[in-house]
Amino acid sequence: MKVSIDDRLALLKYKVDSKPHIILKDERVCDTCQGKFCVHVCPASCYKIENNKIVFHYEDCVECGSCLISCDKENIDWNYPRGTFGVNFRWG
Repeated sequence: MKVSIDDRLALLKYKVDSKPHIILKDERVCDTCQGKFCVHVCPASCYKIENNKIVFHYEDCVECGSCLISCDKENIDWNYPRGTFGVNFRWG
């Protein structure tokens, strides 16, 4: 039986920190980005285009680092969440 990515993501548990662990350094850089790769590679769909701007919602981040690797502008400040915060796997 094949399990979809959405079904797999539904099995995760999060302890959301009030302090974001990923920050877009300069939103103007994102405005000029042609590829907007972060939107396409994030398996949790944390990056979205809203009102023609890229926004990041860190609450559902699976901490895979895909966005950091895909950003050819080096405009993402990526860190793991503080201790005890973030995603917890194998809750399903």
